Amino acid sequence: MAQVTNTYSTYDAAGEREDLSDIIYSISPTDTPFMSGIGKSKGTAVLHEWQTDALAAAASDNYQIEGDEIAFAAPTATTRLGNRMQISRKSVIVSGTLDSVSKAGRNNELAYQISKASKELKRDMETSLTANQAPVTGDDSTPRRLAGIESWIKTNTSKGGGSGADPSTSGTNARTDGTQRAFTEAQLKDVIKKCWDEGGDPSMVMLGSFNKQKLSGFTGGSTRFDQAEDRRLVTSIDVYESDFGTLQVAPNRFIRGANSTAAKKGQDALILEMDYFAVAFLRDFSLQNPAQTADADQRFMVAEYTLESRNEKASGAVYDLTTS
Repeated sequence: MAQVTNTYSTYDAAGEREDLSDIIYSISPTDTPFMSGIGKSKGTAVLHEWQTDALAAAASDNYQIEGDEIAFAAPTATTRLGNRMQISRKSVIVSGTLDSVSKAGRNNELAYQISKASKELKRDMETSLTANQAPVTGDDSTPRRLAGIESWIKTNTSKGGGSGADPSTSGTNARTDGTQRAFTEAQLKDVIKKCWDEGGDPSMVMLGSFNKQKLSGFTGGSTRFDQAEDRRLVTSIDVYESDFGTLQVAPNRFIRGANSTAAKKGQDALILEMDYFAVAFLRDFSLQNPAQTADADQRFMVAEYTLESRNEKASGAVYDLTTS
C-alpha cells in the first residue's frame, strides 16, 4: 500500500494546534499525617514555653492512725519546657505577561503557583516537626530552628548498638544514631509497654514505607481476612492490637526525609500519644503581598511555629531501623 500522489498530510502541514492536555498531573505526596493529627496552640514569643507535671509514685504504706496529726508533704514544682519558633516560607513571582497569556491546565498562573507553594510549605513543616533536629536560638544572621520530635523522645526507646544514644535532655539536643537493624515485633511491643508503664496510652505508630511493610508481617495482634465476596486478600495492618490498647498505623513519607542519607530516610518508628503534641503558631499560615517592584505579581506564604511536646514520657520510638 502507498499514499496517493500529492496527498497533503500532517507530515507536510504547518500550523497544527498542539495536543496539550488541559490537566496538570502531579504525583508529589502532600499528606502530612503528624501535623494534621496533633493539636494546635497559640504562641506569644519566639521562645514558646509550657509546663509538665507528674503524680507522686503510688504508695503501699498510705495508712494512717485515727486522729493522727497531719504531716504535710512538700509540693513538687512543675517542669518548665520550651521550644524555639521557626519561620518557614515559600515565595512565588509570576510576570504579568505569563498571567495574561492563554495556558493549558490552569486559568490563573499566580493562583496555581500559590496553591502549589502552600502544599510545599506544609511538607517542609512536616519534615521539620518529625526531624532529628536540635533547637537553634538564632541571631541576626542565623535563623531560629525548632527542636523536632526526635530530640524530645528519650524515655521510652529502643535503639541500635554502637554509638546510639537518646538526647541527654528532652528538646535540647538531637539524638545520636546507632547501628541500623531490622524492625521486629519484639521492639514494638517493648516500647509500647514502656509507654504504658510511664502512664502513657499511645494511639499511633508512625513510620516509613519499608517498615510499614515490615509491620504488616507481624503476627501478634493482627487479623487478616480473605474477603471472598470481592476477591480481596487483606495483607496490611492499619490497626495494631497490643496488650495495652489499639494503635493506628500510619505511614509517613517525611520521617527523617531531609538532611539524611537515603539509607536513613524513614529509619525510625514513632509510637505516639498524639494528644501530647501540638503545633504552636506565633504566626499562622498567611499569604503576604509585598510591595511590587517589577512587572510581576509577587506573593509569599509564611508560618512561624514550633513543636509543643507536652510530656515525652507518653510516647516512644524504635530507632535505627534498616530501610531496605
